Amino acid sequence: MKPRAALVWNPVSGVARDELPEVVAALEQTYELTVFETSPERDADACAAAALASEPSVVIAAGGDGTVSLVASRLIGGEIPLAVLPRGTANSFARALAIPLDLEGALENACKGQPHAIDTARAAGRAVLLFASVGFHAAAIGETTREAKNRWGLLAYIATGLQRISELEPFAVELETESEVIRCKLTNVAVANLAPLHTLFAQGPTAVCGDDGQLDVTLVAFDGLVSGIGTALHLYRSGLSQNAATRDDIGYLPVKRVTIRADPPQPVLVDGEDVGETPVTVECVPRSLRVLVPAPPPSGSCDERKLEGLPELEVEPKPD
Repeated sequence: MKPRAALVWNPVSGVARDELPEVVAALEQTYELTVFETSPERDADACAAAALASEPSVVIAAGGDGTVSLVASRLIGGEIPLAVLPRGTANSFARALAIPLDLEGALENACKGQPHAIDTARAAGRAVLLFASVGFHAAAIGETTREAKNRWGLLAYIATGLQRISELEPFAVELETESEVIRCKLTNVAVANLAPLHTLFAQGPTAVCGDDGQLDVTLVAFDGLVSGIGTALHLYRSGLSQNAATRDDIGYLPVKRVTIRADPPQPVLVDGEDVGETPVTVECVPRSLRVLVPAPPPSGSCDERKLEGLPELEVEPKPD
């Protein structure tokens, strides 16, 4: 008897237009399959709730990072694993866990992948799989239209980002961790659980590990087009070579919990979705989600820390 699987299918994500018959045929070779298709009246969260009620052995999310995040939120803390068919624009979650981006490879992983427990986080009352972003990155991603993403893919984010740099103003920020309070002036804060290379502004430390029981904070303080491009290139090169960033306008540190306050208040993005403005608290939830992957990623922990060089920097112990 075949195990049960529930497929949450988002028909408007990126390239996922006419692939459903092919996907169903492939999955039904392994599973007794039930399909839950999103619509304007029923989002991915509602579909995931219905999927769980069918008592599946695995829940498969087909869509972009927003769809994956909503489905995963229903599985956190449980034993049912998540499989991902990445059909969105950035597909950051799949990239971070080396899940194949092509449909054939992703389907094979959904049928034969190994369950691997990863950390998640909580922020603004919702689950975080990838990262929370405050400031420049949140504004740029939030302003990129669905039409632009469908037409240009990742280039759409770059175009919006370049436009935002010209309007950029650094902001005062206070970060309260479990042990200290950090104040400085920044352009962007990223608090990452997982971060593939194209997530440039989360690439401060040597690596962002998704199963080490902590989050990696990257602080960026560029102040214009030239320094912004220079910072982005430096983060790309350091991420590609798996070296920590060294520029003075980039800082990083590991945390288990951080509260971010900004003056003036800044937009906050969680896994690509606008969740309002600062203040925001992000807290790690260790090993709380099981995901099917082709092979478990190397285990590790990144305890690197660099704050020197950030403008108007003050660090003090957290008051008792």
